Amino acid sequence: MAELVLEKYENDFWKDVNNRKTWDQIIPGDLRNTKPVTLTKEVISQFARLIGEDNPLYHDEDFAKSTPFGGIVAPPTIHIVLMFACTDITDWMRSPGTINSGQNWYYNIPARPGDTITMRGSALDKFIKKERLFAVHENVFTNQHGQVVCTGRGQTIRPV
Repeated sequence: MAELVLEKYENDFWKDVNNRKTWDQIIPGDLRNTKPVTLTKEVISQFARLIGEDNPLYHDEDFAKSTPFGGIVAPPTIHIVLMFACTDITDWMRSPGTINSGQNWYYNIPARPGDTITMRGSALDKFIKKERLFAVHENVFTNQHGQVVCTGRGQTIRPV
């Protein structure tokens, strides 16, 4: 399992683009290749700062201990970073030209420093509407105890 480090995250979406599945190759029900990653206080704090979140719950251990959470937690939107961290550069969701056409997220428990997060992701369906290629997908993130951190479903318009 890999420790999540934001600086080491690959952000060249064109790299390995020819190794990604095209819309024709996406098979509803097939699981995406994923790997577990471990969150750190540093990554949580850095992510919070990058999105402009200065709530001490994400940065200050003493403050966070005084809250009902009992310690530092990650902002709920950390799942976006986790989706990319848990998949490799060949994942079809990374294809340049992909357009997010809607999503719903459900949060169950917060992610915390030291949590090892595993993602289970798959395409649920695909269809063509007004000559655009759509993929419906679902992601479920669990921690090392098997507890569901969050789940999400969305649709993307796929590049041709």
